[in-house]
Amino acid sequence: MNTILIVDDEYLIVDILGFALEDAGYLVEKAGDGEKALEALAQKRVDLVITDYMMPRKNGEELLHAIRANALFKDLPVILMSGAQASQGRVSPDAFAAVFDKPFDIDRMIATVRELLER
Repeated sequence: MNTILIVDDEYLIVDILGFALEDAGYLVEKAGDGEKALEALAQKRVDLVITDYMMPRKNGEELLHAIRANALFKDLPVILMSGAQASQGRVSPDAFAAVFDKPFDIDRMIATVRELLER
């Protein structure tokens, strides 16, 4: 079973997305900011990360750079979900595996997760 790490300081979004991913058959880990996400990655096997952009203690872009700096995670798919800052994720098309504007379609998000994990 694949494990998804959801990183966002908006707990309602984390909970709703987490429940939807669990219903789709995934294990879900949660972190409220980029630093906690890195701690989770050091402790648990994670197959995909979904992160917000604007967060305290490392934003989504800083988190992505920290993930890529670790050779163990160089191929870990990272999805960006953000409101006003989603365009930041599109600046470098190879940086994030996918970019979603908030609010996003949960079914489309799950389909993208499924597609990335099947690669």
